[in-house]
Amino acid sequence: MTEPSPRRRGRPSRTAAQESGPGARERILEAARAMFAERGYDKTSVRGIAKAADVDAALVHHYFGTKDEVFAAAIEVSFEPATVVPAIVGGPREAIGERLARFFISVWENPATRAPLLAIIRSALTHEAAAKVLRGFVLRRLLERIAADLDVPEPKFRAELAASHMIGIAILRYVIQVEPLASADPEEIVAQVSPTLQRYLTQP
Repeated sequence: MTEPSPRRRGRPSRTAAQESGPGARERILEAARAMFAERGYDKTSVRGIAKAADVDAALVHHYFGTKDEVFAAAIEVSFEPATVVPAIVGGPREAIGERLARFFISVWENPATRAPLLAIIRSALTHEAAAKVLRGFVLRRLLERIAADLDVPEPKFRAELAASHMIGIAILRYVIQVEPLASADPEEIVAQVSPTLQRYLTQP
């Protein structure tokens, strides 16, 4: 009797693919965002995400690969760099700091996108894998692309300065909730932060 061939890691079986049905990838992302936000990086597993999304764990590996990659994909939904970068750099140069600040604050003010961002910030402070995702996505895929499109000296250094400023605000306002920053009007924050971001990203 011939033994069945071993199942390849990361490839869902035909049954698993059929049972997943339409929209499986979206269900996995929604489940991942919710679990990372609620439990953090360490306590979230691919198996747990699969169970919450009602799919086979192999299907999660098939779509995303490792847990790190699922984490990165869940965060990317909040930022959508393909549309964000052109919108920020495409307008008048003298208002790019305001556009970046307004985008950043609007993402954090939206409860639907705030949850996965809280997860990545909290996890990045204690877990290197999460910190790597934060560095790779927020810095390289968003801020460095913005700075590079501006054609200014030392774009990477400027992107890091802008990132440090905005992530610091996120930690104080949304994670630690330090007053009066935590309850300040978003428009006031945008007005105060915009000139600094403008200087980082545009001045020679």
